[in-house]
Amino acid sequence: MPCETGTEIARAAKLLREGKLVAFATETVYGLGAHALDDRAAAGIFAAKERPAFDPLIVHIAERAQLNELVSEVPDLAVKLADAFWPGPLTMVLPKREIVPDLVTSGLPSVAVRIPAHPIARELLRTAGIPVAAPSANLFGQVSPTTAAHVSEQLGDRIDYILDGGPCTVGLESTVVAITREWVTLLRPGGTPVEVIEEVVGKVMIPEPAGPESDETAQHSPGMLTKHYAPRKPLFIVDDLSQASKKWNPAETGVLLLEESPLTEDFASVESLSPAGDLTEAAMNFFAALRRLDKADIARIVATPFPDQGLGRALNDRLRRASVR
Repeated sequence: MPCETGTEIARAAKLLREGKLVAFATETVYGLGAHALDDRAAAGIFAAKERPAFDPLIVHIAERAQLNELVSEVPDLAVKLADAFWPGPLTMVLPKREIVPDLVTSGLPSVAVRIPAHPIARELLRTAGIPVAAPSANLFGQVSPTTAAHVSEQLGDRIDYILDGGPCTVGLESTVVAITREWVTLLRPGGTPVEVIEEVVGKVMIPEPAGPESDETAQHSPGMLTKHYAPRKPLFIVDDLSQASKKWNPAETGVLLLEESPLTEDFASVESLSPAGDLTEAAMNFFAALRRLDKADIARIVATPFPDQGLGRALNDRLRRASVR
């Protein structure tokens, strides 16, 4: 039987302190939370999501003061980023203290931390009084949830409570960066565009994407696996919808694209994410649209790339990881 969905912050906080699993809204996507310093509780996340232990978790905190309890060093670059973007959709990977369980970090010597901007998430974290590990509240590798109903569909019978905070306003997971005294390195594009990070700290290092051979080793960040965020139906990335209509039967094909196009009129189902071509609106609608296409009576999904700038970089990253290769 699915767990209860409600708005009781005190109840959700109590469950977290007791080592239970609580899904809650953030500005990015819904997270599946557990006490970050409790091995057994953190293990529950991996079990509920069917998540491999080599994929680390992001730890959420309510206040900057908690960061020093979790990490052994906060370089000046991290201070600048926290001043500029916390609370918000930016996760920083820093050297961890021994208090953080190895399970949370997949055995790595670093931990990923952020302060969410969603007011309900912040109040939950304050009330609970503990750091909360929280990956996206979905089955591993599948489409991320942006409403409480999405969580209930996939995990409702596996967790203890869903704290409903309404639809997520950013709609994409946080940007993840690794920080040393000298460098900021992008590990996962997300809700904070690289361009605005570079305005604060200068050039950000962007490594080449790892190949599939890296998928069985400990990941430096969540969301780095080559196959992730995927619908059940096969998704193909195409540059030209006219070519897609020649390759596949439009009556069996759904389309995901930024703006409306006359080329889509013959396709069975169409999701245009922003009539104005606004990448912020597109990001907010992305996962919900992908879910609707996944439920539609179609055989496949085709998607066209986004402008590779700002939030478009993160949207293209999610498309690549969701697609058939």
